[in-house]
Amino acid sequence: MPKKFFKRVFPSPEDIQGNKSLSFLAPLFANPNLWHLNRRSVSRAFMVGLFAAFLPMPFQMAIAALFAFWANANVPISVGLVWVSNPVTIPPLFYGTYLFGTWILNSPHREFHIELTVDWVLSELSQVWEPLLVGSLAAGIIAGVLGYFIVDWFWRKHVWDSWKKRKHRFGRTNSQNQSK
Repeated sequence: MPKKFFKRVFPSPEDIQGNKSLSFLAPLFANPNLWHLNRRSVSRAFMVGLFAAFLPMPFQMAIAALFAFWANANVPISVGLVWVSNPVTIPPLFYGTYLFGTWILNSPHREFHIELTVDWVLSELSQVWEPLLVGSLAAGIIAGVLGYFIVDWFWRKHVWDSWKKRKHRFGRTNSQNQSK
């Protein structure tokens, strides 16, 4: 079931390789291990994608793709999970990671009022970058590791339940055939 779902939702390697803007990465995309849908590659993809989603920087999708190549994880899932941090979720997500970073560093958090100007961003970022970075990295590691183990556990549970159903179904039909 999980494998069928992921195959239906994500593009095929041929779709990605046929994209003209990604043609320079074609040799990297040729590795079939980056497209496999098995427990290990999907679990690794969750670890990579969730970690990259918490990075407070642009080009998170490219970073997730590079980490997926390095970790031999499923690339489409890794890149897709980066969208956990999207324009709607970024403000509360990064404010939470900033607070988490101040807690880890045992430093007081600053109260500030948001202004949507470049000057405000540059002046505030120079004062909050350290707790934001520490909190984001820690939260990314925690989310990635939790994602890895949760997906691995669900995948194993699904396979185990499928085997039990098969065994039950086979055992019943086999005993019915023997009684005839």
